[in-house]
Amino acid sequence: MESVRIDKWLWAARFYKTRSIAKESLMSGKVKVSGHNPKPSYQVKVGDQLRIRRGNDLFHVVVKGMSDKRLSAPLAQALYEETEESRLARERQKEERLVAPDTQHRPDKKQRRQLRDFKSL
Repeated sequence: MESVRIDKWLWAARFYKTRSIAKESLMSGKVKVSGHNPKPSYQVKVGDQLRIRRGNDLFHVVVKGMSDKRLSAPLAQALYEETEESRLARERQKEERLVAPDTQHRPDKKQRRQLRDFKSL
């Protein structure tokens, strides 16, 4: 196998749970191949460099293998190689998220009143 559709490859490499989610990510620009936004029908080849944004994580990977079938996790990880800089950056961001205070809380009664008054101006 020389090349595979990128939406199939992303699904087979377990970056996305379904091909339709992979397609949506491609169409919204969350996946780039050498700095370009590919269509879901783009034929990915060995050696292509992908930048994949999944949630808060950003993966920089180099394609090492081809598969159009979903494989087990250890076999799927053999399809690509993540760059060292990407791995270190993801770990650093993970530590920062753990240390950062939780600012996503619901406002209390006083804060709700203040918001309501502010919006009514």
